[in-house]
Amino acid sequence: MIRVLYFAGLRDLTGKAEELIDRPEWTVRELMDWAKAVYPEFNHRTVFVAVNEEYAQQEHVILAGDTIAMIPPVSGG
Repeated sequence: MIRVLYFAGLRDLTGKAEELIDRPEWTVRELMDWAKAVYPEFNHRTVFVAVNEEYAQQEHVILAGDTIAMIPPVSGG
């Protein structure tokens, strides 16, 4: 299982703070494709992805047992 955490506005968009996804292996790109299919509003958002508390690039491989954080850009002064 892969644990996905949603932060800030993404929590409102998905209607949940986290979910478990049963996948043995995924790339960040595949995860984002899945998120855009399940939550179409992701298509209109910039989302940063962290894997086990480290920001990850699109080709980073996510493994079962990893914790993913989906984080919108932070704004402010």
